[in-house]
Amino acid sequence: MMSGGARLENANPLIFQRSGERLVTAIDEDEDVADPIDDREIFDLIRSINDPEHPLSLEELNVVEQVRVNVNDPESVVSVEFTPTIPHCSMATLIGLSIKVKLLRSLPDRFKIDVHITPGTHASEDAVNKQLADKERVAAALENSQLLEVVNQCLFTRTM
Repeated sequence: MMSGGARLENANPLIFQRSGERLVTAIDEDEDVADPIDDREIFDLIRSINDPEHPLSLEELNVVEQVRVNVNDPESVVSVEFTPTIPHCSMATLIGLSIKVKLLRSLPDRFKIDVHITPGTHASEDAVNKQLADKERVAAALENSQLLEVVNQCLFTRTM
């Protein structure tokens, strides 16, 4: 979605197979049964987020994987590691922000949401992780209407 003829940083990314859809059982739909949030439920929320550079989902680019999602429902903690497609990806903060916003909008307020780069996969991982962990910086970013528009485009679900 780059404009102005800017070059893509990763013009030919590897594309991965999407995992199957989650099977929904009668117990899943029974409102009287306690249903803790699990890793797969979080993965299902973030897998279809659009990459800011490519017309592909974060799952298709292997930026997010279910094995990198951890949920502790009793302690109300969700942790997501994401892996940028290249070590110098300038979109890493935007991708992490998009994941965080999707979860903030989707989960009950009781959850602490930790979104960070998979260790060793990005040249500026410490700086990006620090930005994503700072509530004030995230809030300020979301007050920027242009940045919020880009995040919303990433969160817009395309029909397959």
